[in-house]
Amino acid sequence: MSSKRSDLRTGKDILALVLFVGICLGIGGLGGAVTNTSVTTWYSTLAKPSFNPPNWIFGPVWTALYVMMGVAAWRVWRAADRDTARGPLAFFALQLALNLGWSVAFFGLRDPGLAVAVILVLDLLVLATALMFRRIDGLAAMLLVPYLAWIAFATILNISIWRLN
Repeated sequence: MSSKRSDLRTGKDILALVLFVGICLGIGGLGGAVTNTSVTTWYSTLAKPSFNPPNWIFGPVWTALYVMMGVAAWRVWRAADRDTARGPLAFFALQLALNLGWSVAFFGLRDPGLAVAVILVLDLLVLATALMFRRIDGLAAMLLVPYLAWIAFATILNISIWRLN
């Protein structure tokens, strides 16, 4: 694929970068708001596996992941023409919505079993998105690898919590 632009040359590029990162952080903020409804109450009563991270780690990790996700989507948007980028960015939007859906299922509805079903689909969508991004921009795909690793870990954690409770 030929790149539309090789660097940040236009105000449109900068605005788009801010928009992509802002959308991802906004979804993270919504997920955080849903999480906060249960994290100190219901969640604290659940049995958790020994590898459960401390609560304080989730905020910084998710913030970094959402920034990388936004940059990845922005790189695809600017590297490909509209028709080429449409499918991969649609998958990106779908996985982002499902990312929020996991918070709703687990913390909002307090249903770890439903959350397992959501996160398994999320794992597949993120993998598919990364593979589609790779065809357009290798760095964009690599920016999704930490996210994929984190949600794979979260999948194991979610399944463990579900089984323990």
